[in-house]
Amino acid sequence: MTRSPRSASRRRALRMLAGAAALAAPAVRATESFLARPITLWVPWPAGGATDQTMRLLADLAGKHLGQRIVIENRAGAGGTLVMPVLQQAAPDGYTIAQMPHPVFRAPHTQKVLWDPIRDTTPIIQVSGVTFGVVVPAASEFRSLEDLMAWAAAHPGVLSVSTNGAGTTPHVVMEELFGRRNLRWIHVPYKGTSEQMVAVAAGQVMAGVNSNGFAPFVDGGSLRLLVTFGENRTKRWPTVPTLKELGLGVVASSPYGLAGPRGMASGLVKTLHDAFKAAMFDPQHVAELTRYDQEVIYLNSDDYGRSMRETFANERRIVERLGLGKPV
Repeated sequence: MTRSPRSASRRRALRMLAGAAALAAPAVRATESFLARPITLWVPWPAGGATDQTMRLLADLAGKHLGQRIVIENRAGAGGTLVMPVLQQAAPDGYTIAQMPHPVFRAPHTQKVLWDPIRDTTPIIQVSGVTFGVVVPAASEFRSLEDLMAWAAAHPGVLSVSTNGAGTTPHVVMEELFGRRNLRWIHVPYKGTSEQMVAVAAGQVMAGVNSNGFAPFVDGGSLRLLVTFGENRTKRWPTVPTLKELGLGVVASSPYGLAGPRGMASGLVKTLHDAFKAAMFDPQHVAELTRYDQEVIYLNSDDYGRSMRETFANERRIVERLGLGKPV
């Protein structure tokens, strides 16, 4: 029996559709399997701090979009870099993700580490950035950054300044500012913002440098904000100058995002990206960021990956310029 060209064409079309369905089925099953248990989001700062609180809300909102819980695990210390060994050792199955703080892009240039923030991660999404600033107790005699620097010059090696850890952006910026004037100071690192700000307010250290976790303390009147590190003055504290406008040529905002282990499948990345993107722009999350003078700074997975690579290269140049490179 002779088969018509039309029926042969129809059969070929049906075979193509069947093949496409067969290819699509595993992807659907993989997504269903992926969402079968809670996801863990590692935050490299102590519980209760500004980043921890915003991450917890973001995780809760994203979990609702996924239909699965996202559990926060804190791993503080080492300037926020302790999430890297977690990602390096985790399976790329989507169940382990982490916040990527700025210090992970600097640490490999200043110390010997067994991980690489580019090689060992899969970028998911960029979330926001932070407002850094220098704070002192409300009763302090220091009314400006220049007051602080002048006092340090008159009292070599006596001024105590706390940061959120060695090698963090606040630490590096202060090293640069004090180094320009050959000033000696005492660096006091803390694991978390809340603990650090309480210590500054109590006068245990003379000044503190950190991200916007200082906001409640400044607004509450226990701390005085001397300067911020952004491109422009903040809407929240419009009378406080920036390092840039003081002629110091420093701008730092440390954008951060989320990443998973190396080798995550594109389907898993897209599922997580889409859920977190929806959560990021949720009014609740936007309002929570506003509490700390932050805003959404969204980048998709590809753009965030490019930004990570650029940041990693730029940090190497900064470290070399400041002479902070790791020992040979």
